[in-house]
This record gives sequence, structure tokens and C-alpha cells, in this order.
Amino acid sequence: MGSCPWRDYETLLREVNLRPTRQRLALGWILFSKGGRTITAEMLHEEAARAKIPVSLATVYNTLNQFTEAGLLRQIGVEGMKSYFDTDPSAHDHFFIEGESLFMDIPEDGIVLDKLPEPPEGYAIDRVDVVVRLRREED
Repeated sequence: MGSCPWRDYETLLREVNLRPTRQRLALGWILFSKGGRTITAEMLHEEAARAKIPVSLATVYNTLNQFTEAGLLRQIGVEGMKSYFDTDPSAHDHFFIEGESLFMDIPEDGIVLDKLPEPPEGYAIDRVDVVVRLRREED
């Protein structure tokens, strides 16, 4: 999405059947205008506060979940109850830098899975998320 004008965000939200409220438009602009990145609700809430956008943390969580359900974001869980949201919803894998809570995309051909388990009867595999945890090498 890059740095779309406001009307493009409005169109985008309408295309995924979300009403383009002021808060959704503002949070969408903060999320997507900085290019591809991975962010938590708390980080987005802090950025909104710095931009003088009055929005509660609950609204930020709700908006992130709505954007995820609409296919605009991809949710990644790595630290227990903390969720991260990737502005690139395409299927791809990540490096996660421990202690810094930073993500880096793994190149497309970086991981090769040659066999997945059979899902239980009545279920189908929806997606596979691979997160490779990194730590800084000690000097």
C-alpha cells in the first residue's frame, strides 16, 4: 500500500468490507505509510499518540484484528500472549531476534518444507508459519 493518499485507504477499507471510520483511516495510514513492517498493538498505539491521534489501546487491538480478518495484515505469535502484525499478509517466513523483538523476512527460497503432517479428520491445513529465532553472537 505504501504511502497512499487518504482516499486510497478509504477505497481499500471499502473493498474489504470495512467501514472507513476516522480511526481506521488514521491507524491504516500509520500502519501502511511506512512500508513493510511488523508491529504490536502497543507500538501502534504509541505511534498514534505521537501523531496526536486520540485512540484507545482497545480500539487499536480491535482494528488490528479487523484488518487481519480482512486480509490486510498477518498476525504472528511468538512471545506467549503478545501478537505481532505484519503489513505484508502474503505467505512468508520470519527471523525473530530474541531480546530485541525485531522481525526480518526470510527470503522466499530460504525454507523448504518437504512434508507436512496429515491434519486430523475434518480439518485442513490453513497455513504454516515458520519463525526462526535468532540471538546476537557473542564477541
